[in-house]
Amino acid sequence: MQPRDFSLYGAVDLGARQAAAQRRQQAAQSQSQVGGSAATGNGVVIDVTEETFNTDVVERSRTTPVIMDLWAEWCGPCKQLSPVLEKLAAEAGGQWILAKVDVDANPQLSAALQVQSIPMVVAVLGGQLVDGFLGAMPEAQVRQWIGQVLAVAEKMGMDLAGGVDDADGEEAADEDAQASQGAADQGAAGQGAAAGRGAAPGGRAPRAAGPGGVGPGGPPLPPAYAEARAAMERGDLDAAAKTLELQVTASPGDPVAKSMLAQVNLIRRVTSYDQAQARRDAAEHPGDVAAQTRVADIELASGRIEEAFDRLLGVVRRTSGEEREQARAHLVSLFDLLPPNDPQVKKARSALSALLF
Repeated sequence: MQPRDFSLYGAVDLGARQAAAQRRQQAAQSQSQVGGSAATGNGVVIDVTEETFNTDVVERSRTTPVIMDLWAEWCGPCKQLSPVLEKLAAEAGGQWILAKVDVDANPQLSAALQVQSIPMVVAVLGGQLVDGFLGAMPEAQVRQWIGQVLAVAEKMGMDLAGGVDDADGEEAADEDAQASQGAADQGAAGQGAAAGRGAAPGGRAPRAAGPGGVGPGGPPLPPAYAEARAAMERGDLDAAAKTLELQVTASPGDPVAKSMLAQVNLIRRVTSYDQAQARRDAAEHPGDVAAQTRVADIELASGRIEEAFDRLLGVVRRTSGEEREQARAHLVSLFDLLPPNDPQVKKARSALSALLF
C-alpha cells in the first residue's frame, strides 16, 4: 500500500457554492432531526460533504486513520457493504473513523476523488490516499484490509488506541476459508460488482486493493495481479488486460484473474462510449442488440446490476439466431464481474436458462 498525494485543497470547484450551501443546510437539518450518522458508534461514523471534507477527512486523517465509504441510495452493493463498515467502525472504538460520502449529493467531491465505481472504499492517512477497494467484499476480507490500513498507520507513527490486532486479519481469513473455498475469489470478484461509472479523465482506472495485495497471514498471490493493478493505476488498461489475459491463459481456472479481466474490459468499453448517444440509440432502436449491450455496460458500471441484466434478458427474449447469441454471450460475460453465488447472478442465470431451454 503505497501512499500517493491526496490533498484536495482547490480540487473541488469553489465557484459553485450556492448548490453546495443548500446541500450543507439540508444535511444540517437532517442531522438535527435524527442525530445524523455521526452519532452512530459514538461518533466514529460521520457523514461528509463537500463543505466538510477538508476538515473531517484530510485534516482529521493527520491524527486518526479515516476510511471513506463512497455510496449512493440506488446502489445495491452499497447497502450490503455499509452496515459491515459501520459495525467494524463501532467495534474499533475510535481506532479509525468511517466517513460516509453520498456521491449523488456531492458530485463535485465525487469528481475530485475520481470516483469510478461504487461502493468504493478508500483509506486516508496523514492527508494521503493510501489504498482502497471496490465492491461489497465479505466482512472477513474487509477486516483484513482494515488491518493492513492500521498497520500502515502505525508505521507512520500514528497513536492507535488499543493498537493493531493482526490476529483479526488471520482469524477472518480462517473464517473465510472454512465458509467457502471460493470466499477470497468472491471478494475479488466483488470489486467488479459496480465496475465503474466510466473511467476517469485520461482513462485512469480506480485504485483497488483486492488481489493486488496480500492480507495478514495470507499466501503470496501471482505477480500478474500486482502487474495488472500497477498498469491500471497508471491508466494503461491495455497493458492490464494483456497481463490478465496471459494469466487466464496460463491458469484457465483462476476466477480472480477472470474477474479482474472482466472489470478492465468493462472499463475500456465504457470509456469508449458516448454515454448520452448510447442511451439515445438504445431508446430509439430497441431491436439494436449492439445499442442495448452498450447501455447494459453503462448500467452495470453505474451499479445498476439488475437493470443491466434485465435489459439483456429482454433482448434474448425478443430476438433469435445470431442476435440472440450475441446478447446471451454478452450477458454471460457480465456475470464474471460478480461472485458466482451472487443472488443477482443466480437470478439472471435462472431466467436466461428458462428463455433458452
